[in-house]
Amino acid sequence: MSSENILEMKNISKSFPGVKALDGVDFKLQKGEIHALMGENGAGKSTLIKVITGVFEKDGGEIILNGRPVHFRSPQEAQDSGIGTVYQEITLCPNLTVAENMFIGRGREPFIQWKQINTKAAKLLDSLGIPASPVQELTSCSLAVQQMIAIARAVDMDCRILLLDEPTSSLDEDEVNKLFELMRELKARGVGIIFITHFLEQVYEISDRITVLRNGKLIGEYETSSLPQIELISKMMGKDLDDVTKLKRYEPAASGAGIPVFDGNGLSSAAGVRPFNFTIQKGEVNGFAGLLGSGRSESVRAIFAADKVTGGEVSINGKKAKIKTPLHAMKHGIGYLPEDRKGDGIIDDLSVRDNIILALQVMKGFFRPFSLKQAEAFAGEYIKKLNIKTPAPDTPIKSLSGGNQQKVILARWLLTHPEYLILDEPTRGIDVGTKVEIQKLVLKLASEGMSLTFISSEIEEMLRTCSRLIVMKDREIVGELSGTYLTENDVMRVIAQGRE
Repeated sequence: MSSENILEMKNISKSFPGVKALDGVDFKLQKGEIHALMGENGAGKSTLIKVITGVFEKDGGEIILNGRPVHFRSPQEAQDSGIGTVYQEITLCPNLTVAENMFIGRGREPFIQWKQINTKAAKLLDSLGIPASPVQELTSCSLAVQQMIAIARAVDMDCRILLLDEPTSSLDEDEVNKLFELMRELKARGVGIIFITHFLEQVYEISDRITVLRNGKLIGEYETSSLPQIELISKMMGKDLDDVTKLKRYEPAASGAGIPVFDGNGLSSAAGVRPFNFTIQKGEVNGFAGLLGSGRSESVRAIFAADKVTGGEVSINGKKAKIKTPLHAMKHGIGYLPEDRKGDGIIDDLSVRDNIILALQVMKGFFRPFSLKQAEAFAGEYIKKLNIKTPAPDTPIKSLSGGNQQKVILARWLLTHPEYLILDEPTRGIDVGTKVEIQKLVLKLASEGMSLTFISSEIEEMLRTCSRLIVMKDREIVGELSGTYLTENDVMRVIAQGRE
């Protein structure tokens, strides 16, 4: 790693109506380093990135690139100056080939030289060790390879600075390792990389330095090797980290045993999950554990009828129930926070208020709309209860941070007062502080008698919150763990052994 600064940001400020997003922030990136930008949702990370890339104009401060002051008015200007960005949502065209995605929009000649483009793409893919052919459709590539192709596109445009915004959020462990190999290769070539992630272990595995933001202000810049994880979390949250270590699983009282709140037999759906049995008791928090693709999400989608139900019988509190659509599930007291927050959760053009009241309005019927006064009261109550950071209830939800968007979806379901709530990856892609808030809320709801199913890719979260884990492999249940067997080793053992 060189000590040469290729990017310096001095006293950067940026405000939006009612929000000071950046308040005198300094940031430095050195040539050939991987620099992690850390902070809770709403800390200012995305705003700083958008200022660097010309999406937002700064209100004050100075940006120095390669020793010269710059002022980008558009992402194209930043790109032309050697700054490449790869976002969490892959912004490529799945119906085009790998080569077409790498060079789309960059040709100035009247006729496309396909042979030349494919040859150039092949050389670049080979030099970066990306396992893809220039002529294969992008949709045939794994998510990890698609991320690498997006990086290759940025790197080929004379990129000297690469910004990676949550590039690993949808990748499995092997795919993350491949992506890290590519990042190390680019680092060795002198590329400066800004890495944003919510996976702390990845920060310590790959980064050289860490800059922490909180509430739009710079907290500090640190060498990764000299900053213990617990101190990093404390700096991000602005308080001592007692909450995580003090979390205790809620064990439902013996009186809660008996007739299950939900009892499903032989459930299956068009998504391909194999027929399974599932029950949950009043006040219980259970979870579906398993590797990516094991069938966790497909199982809970079958419970909620989010996918077409193809078989099985359901009883609610001991009485037979027909649940063939999500509306049936909702009317039987079941709520469902989906895995894909952006695709299936929020409606980004609607306000925070309208997103909160959506499920209750569906249950009431759209021909019987709530008055504005009622809607404002509902939204105000849950904005306060869940500490949702928003300038106003009528703020478009798309302008909120990921963690606050997740809280809005939680508020939507809590407003319906469900008896049974399914949470699929409720903490993915959000900051440590909000993760702790959500885990504490889950345990509080359980202690008040609500039944919850909690799914997370982070097994530690599952072990902290669930009193029973249903283990899945290849879209079928292969085991169940509770009590003293609720350990990471036992989960991995059951996955490895499969059904006995």
